[in-house]
Amino acid sequence: MSRILLVALLHRELTKGLAPPQRCGDPARNLQSRQLFTSRLLQIGMQMPTLSHLDLVGWAELEGRRLTLAELSSILSEDPRLVSRFGGEFFLRWNGCSARDHFGVITGDCPAGVIVCDGLETGRVDPAYPLMDLGEAIEIAVALRCDEGVVALSGGVDSALVAFLARQECVAVGLEGCHDLRRAKQVAGELGLALETVTISPGDVEEALRLVLQVIPRVDPVNASIAATLYFVAEWAEAHGHRRILAGQGADELFGGYARYLQTDALDRDLKRDFEGLRHQLSRDQAVAGLHRAYFSLPYMDTRVVRAALAISPEKKVCGGVRKLPLREVAGRYLPPSIALYEKKAMQYGSGVMREIQRQARRKGFRKSVQDYIGQLAGAEG
Repeated sequence: MSRILLVALLHRELTKGLAPPQRCGDPARNLQSRQLFTSRLLQIGMQMPTLSHLDLVGWAELEGRRLTLAELSSILSEDPRLVSRFGGEFFLRWNGCSARDHFGVITGDCPAGVIVCDGLETGRVDPAYPLMDLGEAIEIAVALRCDEGVVALSGGVDSALVAFLARQECVAVGLEGCHDLRRAKQVAGELGLALETVTISPGDVEEALRLVLQVIPRVDPVNASIAATLYFVAEWAEAHGHRRILAGQGADELFGGYARYLQTDALDRDLKRDFEGLRHQLSRDQAVAGLHRAYFSLPYMDTRVVRAALAISPEKKVCGGVRKLPLREVAGRYLPPSIALYEKKAMQYGSGVMREIQRQARRKGFRKSVQDYIGQLAGAEG
């Protein structure tokens, strides 16, 4: 019997009868499943040679089960080719090899979705989950991520759905009196969520800008203002002992959330272009989170959710003047219409950060060009 077949059969035996991922409100079944897996592992007597080197940023799963470091070590020792079937959000390095999750949610020194050993590409990472109902896919994606961390809540449907399913503590950031702080408080109150709010002082915005401009790949007002907003989320997470920040990024590109989609005559092309551009956003956001030893965890970028979303035709995503219609329909199963159908501005506007950057640019003499102000800050720090 070949080695890979032996490992596959062993994994099937170990996971036989185990419960699928549960909602975070039911930790007992998750613990029971983990204990059963460990018991079978000991019964079979599987040997787990010690790896000479193993680093993991993020988390990995195999066939819908999150892997502990011990389980991961065992798989890598027995047959590292199984890495090609890993889901999750990870950058993994072991014994001269490295790998990243399929969409490259976690940054690393190899391409997204690729396995590299001794400088050569040896495989691709694609868990190839079957097509499933969008709502089921989102539930599984959140369940796999919500055992720890905090949810970045702005009050829109994207983050509200994640927050409701995760049932973890939430954090909202913004300048005093801004839309996102008001809206997040309202949503958290309606859904019974624990919420911490961070009021950003105007003086802190420029300092955050100086820091994020050193690490983000694209320097322009939109990227800088988004990065500055996320900086305060990551700063709060680090101060409160969180590494994982659940967020709603990816939903606009997958489901048609941008206002410009209402005007385009090439929706399919625009959606594909924007989805492909997500890699730049991921690089930006994770670079900012890394300043505070955290990372953003994105349920909508789960391969199950992406596959379900891409199977929906563009005209069903933006229809009758409503954007992100499929996501709103799923959200309507869990959230009241006042939240599921609510439309809000992007975070840099809702938080008041972009307005403050514009105000500071004018005060520094850049009355006509925020880009020049951003460029000066970036140059001063470069």
